[in-house]
Amino acid sequence: VVHVIDARNLERMLPMTLQLIEAGLPVILLINIMDEAERVGMHVDIALLQEKLQIPVLGGAMGRAKRGLRELRDAIRDFKVSKATFNYATDLEKDIHGISKLMQGDYTLNRRSLTLMLLQRDEEIAERVRDREGDRYESVEKAVNDTVFDRRVDLHLRISLERKRICKGLLDGVITQKEGNQQSLADRFSTLTMNPWTGVPLLLIVLYLGLYQFVGGFGAGTIVDFLEGTLFEEFLNPWVIGLCETYIPWYWLNELIVGEYGLFTLGVRYAVAIILPIVGTFFIAFAVIEDSGYFPRLAMLVDRIFKKIGLNGRAVIPMVLGFGCDTMATVVTRTLESTRERIIATLLLALAIPCSAQMGVILGLLSGVPGALLVWMASMVGVFLFVGLLAAQIVPGERPMFYMEIPPMRLPQMQNVMIKTLTRMQWYFMEIFPLFMIASVLLWAGKLSGALAWLVSAFNPVMRLLGLPNEASAAFIFGFFRRDFGAAGLYDLQTDGLLDPVQLTVAAVTLTLFVPCVAQFLVMQKERGWKTSLAIFFLVTGLAFAVGWSLNKFLLMTGILA
Repeated sequence: VVHVIDARNLERMLPMTLQLIEAGLPVILLINIMDEAERVGMHVDIALLQEKLQIPVLGGAMGRAKRGLRELRDAIRDFKVSKATFNYATDLEKDIHGISKLMQGDYTLNRRSLTLMLLQRDEEIAERVRDREGDRYESVEKAVNDTVFDRRVDLHLRISLERKRICKGLLDGVITQKEGNQQSLADRFSTLTMNPWTGVPLLLIVLYLGLYQFVGGFGAGTIVDFLEGTLFEEFLNPWVIGLCETYIPWYWLNELIVGEYGLFTLGVRYAVAIILPIVGTFFIAFAVIEDSGYFPRLAMLVDRIFKKIGLNGRAVIPMVLGFGCDTMATVVTRTLESTRERIIATLLLALAIPCSAQMGVILGLLSGVPGALLVWMASMVGVFLFVGLLAAQIVPGERPMFYMEIPPMRLPQMQNVMIKTLTRMQWYFMEIFPLFMIASVLLWAGKLSGALAWLVSAFNPVMRLLGLPNEASAAFIFGFFRRDFGAAGLYDLQTDGLLDPVQLTVAAVTLTLFVPCVAQFLVMQKERGWKTSLAIFFLVTGLAFAVGWSLNKFLLMTGILA
């Protein structure tokens, strides 16, 4: 186990190292971000700490200069198991010894460590000890309960305080601090990002340059125009269509490959020419912001607002990840502390957080219509806050405390940005491409069987209520397969001139709020259960059309986008 800790927060992080050593695991301690510690005048005596812990202790700065990487590899290769023990208070030691000797099962972890976790009421460990001990578990459980009753204190807190005491002794003489170091430019900028008066304008600048200009303008505009408008429309599509017409005499097979919903003309074109460049530019922007250390500061900035909607700053992580992929972000809601937070976060992800590809296409579509993007953003923020405030009042549960580690703010490293971008693009494309092919086949089958026409006609009355043409029905049907598939359908409607500015804005808002895609719904079901998932599904669907209908009436009445 390589335990990586922040050099500037040794006293807070070292208790976990103690627990890993106590568990009997092979541990190497890596004290990272040493360059930042040295910059603020802190010196860590690595050799002395290694002597006290009796495990390999290394210092490094892995993120930027890869300092210490070779030493880490050597330490892993030459590792020898530590036999270090750390003594707690006399009464605790007596309790630990008495309970641990009752356990006779075969365990991976040290019995001393298991005893400490039993005294801290770790339910998962208790279940594992019960499985290993069988009939003997009753005596172990009785000894634990008797100890907890006899001590009449919070043993979880008591053990944590003992570990802090031990760590304080271990760090005695290890850390020295020079006084008088001035705050760096990065530190001053970090402070500005977390102050509401300066942080909000900086956030707007990041959104404007990173999402609007780079993703919406360059990705969804320049690159998509070249790939979709020039490469596919002028060269690839005519060439493939010509080949199929020449060599494939069967209508049904022609339709499958190059028809209206063909594997190449729809599936490959959407995935490669429309979605991939948008996802790629979004992931570049995301990696740059992430590598700079801005996201934890954003969490601190929005914490006060998030508390109003039943969440806290920690929820910014799944929310931000939702702008990459809502399915992945729904899984990440596991990191939130309470069931209440997880339900609220899942609802908001399903409702008002567009994934990268969907948002990129919408940014590209709306950026050419004056005022449309502002209306879309105002609608998303308004619905997000309104539903969040309502959910905070309805969903039962306690509001947890919030704290977050703030890493140093740095200039992004190009190598890190490229590795993260390429890795995410590869993962996303490997997931998205088969789904686009499957969706094309289903739409092709629906067209030939007449099922698609029936489904589209069923949606037509809803489209008319929203003030949209009947052709928009297909985009909403696409959207259930994948959100970005539906957004790409709007792109085609806009290219064909079927949507005026009001219709385009209403369609973009409604489609963004519309039901989550199949993949996200299945993950919701897995994480939250059928009852909660179906409730979110129907709530989101009804709310999306209600907002779309209201927005259409408002825009027509005020003439804002006329």
